[in-house]
Amino acid sequence: MLLIGKGAFMKNEQDARKLANQMIEIGKLAGRETVCVLSDMNEPLGYAVGNILEVIEAVRILKGEVIRDVEEVVLELGAYMIQLAGKGENIDKNKEKLKENLQNGKAYQKFLELVENQGGDISYLENLEKFEKANVIEPVYSEHTGYICEIDAKKVGELACHLGAGRIQKEDVIDTKVGIVLAKKVTNLVEKGEVLGYVHAKDKESAFYAKQKLMDIIKVGEEPVQDVSKILGVIR
Repeated sequence: MLLIGKGAFMKNEQDARKLANQMIEIGKLAGRETVCVLSDMNEPLGYAVGNILEVIEAVRILKGEVIRDVEEVVLELGAYMIQLAGKGENIDKNKEKLKENLQNGKAYQKFLELVENQGGDISYLENLEKFEKANVIEPVYSEHTGYICEIDAKKVGELACHLGAGRIQKEDVIDTKVGIVLAKKVTNLVEKGEVLGYVHAKDKESAFYAKQKLMDIIKVGEEPVQDVSKILGVIR
């Protein structure tokens, strides 16, 4: 998968397609069939940004919770993986199989099996409340009524790093508990005073800073915003 947009290395589709074709040529030279899925990364994928927060979101999806943009990307990538493995030529039918296994619990059970076989404690997956929580969890409220028109993925990622979810310098120690959980996505209607998201921080000071920054990052406009697919194209 090749990401394109504000939160990605490749900022525009034209340059991304050039890179995708080069990657495919490398695959051919190695004797491997290669498919490159182009995906939009202007806003964060899903709602959670942060280590434990993203794990929890992933497990909820495996348990059947539907997050539309995540599902779209997962089904697209998974369908082509099945095809490349020689297990199904029809992409649409592959997507149907994947969706069925998400809904019937087979995907979640397989994940439990993989974790258990590697010595992991699956009780955390069975009871997500066991995961450690940040010291401070505070909501961010909208100051306006309107439509979410932008959530800059790069700025959200940088803010999560500032909270400690990622390294700014190589010596930094990652805090797996902190991060951001959005409550809204681009195109969503929001009322003044409604929650835009939650800041998970190590202390009140960093939480206050992150709340102010997140209010600036999430842009609210008066006009409805057109929904766009996360999949921008497939090159093979």
